[in-house]
Amino acid sequence: MTDEWNTVSENDLHAYVDGFLNEADKARVEQWLERNPARAEDIRQWQAQAGELRAMFSTYARSDERDRALLSPKTNPDEATASANRWNAGLARRIAAGLLLFVAGALTGLYAPHILAPGRSDRVAEVAESLPRQAQSAFLIYASEVRHAVEVGPDQQTHLANWLGKRLDHPLNIPDLSKLGFSLVGGRLLPVNGKAGALFMYEDASGQRLTVLLGRNPDNRETSFRIDNSGGVETFYWIDGPIGYAVTGEVPRALLQKVADECYRQFEGAGEAKS
Repeated sequence: MTDEWNTVSENDLHAYVDGFLNEADKARVEQWLERNPARAEDIRQWQAQAGELRAMFSTYARSDERDRALLSPKTNPDEATASANRWNAGLARRIAAGLLLFVAGALTGLYAPHILAPGRSDRVAEVAESLPRQAQSAFLIYASEVRHAVEVGPDQQTHLANWLGKRLDHPLNIPDLSKLGFSLVGGRLLPVNGKAGALFMYEDASGQRLTVLLGRNPDNRETSFRIDNSGGVETFYWIDGPIGYAVTGEVPRALLQKVADECYRQFEGAGEAKS
């Protein structure tokens, strides 16, 4: 296959299914699919799943003029959602399927065929909705601790990653947030949805803290993205395969978005490297 036909990425395929490509890119993807019948079949299945999900959640759909802005790379400082618009455009395309369900008012926000199984969707939705609550509770409890905020300090990062990864039964790396001004305080084991979970804590030069929580979600295999605010504590959270992630803090939303984006990039990169 020549380089000309090696230009279609996974992001392009998701954008094609979600209708975000211009005519030129759409034609390019369709030409590529003609030469890749196996992926073309994947796309047909994705489109069928999207149709089934839209039908399932049509009674909950709500239209808002700001919906499209959530996926736009352009910013508008006069809008309350301006900081959300700064969310990395590449990330937005990767999670577009889950995010579209979120802005449309879908209850589960999950994009996967097994969600349609009887009884499964309720359990998945319950787990997804409880993640920010647990992340915010953990932040409020541990971020204020001075001496016992974590169980394992930053001088034992390898041990911390191996220990928590083993308890989660999932290969784990610890995000490096130093370029955003945050250094690792350490981490701890804690329960998330009745199973072993992990909490990493970070701190900037002023002492401002934020946390990154990970918990197992075995019923889900796809990615969705949401934002939650409770009492001034904001959480960016997403489900990626069997693991749910939540970044929580009382820092400006724009900064927390950058942290969540960086965590997503590093977790995703580590997963691809180990696969």
